[in-house]
Amino acid sequence: MKSLFVTFFYILLFLVAYTYLIYPVIIKIISMFYPTQEYKKQTLSVSILISAHNEETVIEDRIKNLAEQNLNFTQVEVLIGSDGSTDRTNELLLKMMNKYNWIKVFISEDRRGKTYVLNDLVDKANNDILVFTDANTIFEPDSVQKLIEGFIDNSIGGISGRLILEDQAESAGKGIKERSYWEYETFIKKSEGRCGILIGANGGIYAIRRKLFKPISVDKAVTDDFFITLTVLSQNLKFNYAANATAKETVGPDLKSEFRRKIRIASTNFQTLSLFTRLLFSNNLLLSFAFFSHKVVRWFAPLFLIFLIPLNIILLDNSYIFKMIFIIQIIFYSLALSGLFLHLLDLKQKFLSLFSYFLLTNLALLLGFVKYLQGKHSAIWESTPR
Repeated sequence: MKSLFVTFFYILLFLVAYTYLIYPVIIKIISMFYPTQEYKKQTLSVSILISAHNEETVIEDRIKNLAEQNLNFTQVEVLIGSDGSTDRTNELLLKMMNKYNWIKVFISEDRRGKTYVLNDLVDKANNDILVFTDANTIFEPDSVQKLIEGFIDNSIGGISGRLILEDQAESAGKGIKERSYWEYETFIKKSEGRCGILIGANGGIYAIRRKLFKPISVDKAVTDDFFITLTVLSQNLKFNYAANATAKETVGPDLKSEFRRKIRIASTNFQTLSLFTRLLFSNNLLLSFAFFSHKVVRWFAPLFLIFLIPLNIILLDNSYIFKMIFIIQIIFYSLALSGLFLHLLDLKQKFLSLFSYFLLTNLALLLGFVKYLQGKHSAIWESTPR
């Protein structure tokens, strides 16, 4: 029986190390055999889509930011759907629509959820390329143009831009290393994108061909950007990454906001994942490999981590290796908890934050998985304060 425990223990340990450490290196090496992203001037028309709910603090700046894009606005339309906003969002949208003739505003009195709004906006869109973004995202002046220039041939179905996370001025240093983790994820996205198999676009800045859009599931709560990305990949088309198409967003103002958001996203991610399990058996073997390594294994890692602890205890007498691994686990979780404790005391702890963030991310994944199993995830949610 112990030999079975030993085998199981090493498999779980390998899977955790594999998804976090080994896979990023493997996909980076593979990507080096692919050509770098090409760009060329395009005459494609663009529809920019935004779903907004109670965005009075950011919506004017967002529209002004779009107005500053280096684009021929005779080929551009911006469609904004207000989803049951109860603040001044609707008033400001109508004001901006009178100022810019390329803006189309659609106001819903009832709160329906982002997926409903996006589906409606796509139905009303008229142009070749759909650019998805958020009300709190800020584009660099040439970001949309760079996305368009990436559609160099019909094999490319979608392109994600680079999203840069910034701290809010009043909460700088109070987060738990979300920006550091995001840089790590960006490293992986660049490699996957170079291979044409980017598994998850950055929700604040990405584009697809209009003809490839499939209605987002509304009867089941899904992560819209993840769903749309997988829909494009499912049609045997490439999804690339344009590092020079950049946008910025601010991270959540505090740990509680970050953690709540991660749980919500995790629950809808699992639902989205369940709808695309066929990608594990895709004709594109590299896509199946990346899907399994980056998403499936990563999102089940919390369960692996939980099982590792009792298995390690059972095997303590087996050899010194298991004693060393157990000590390492104790030290790791002690550092993570210490980082959280110091954070509650509002003390800066950059080194310990790395451990705390890993712990919180996996705990959020676990709680999100539980919500998914219980069917408690909803398509309607309050956005994180920004």
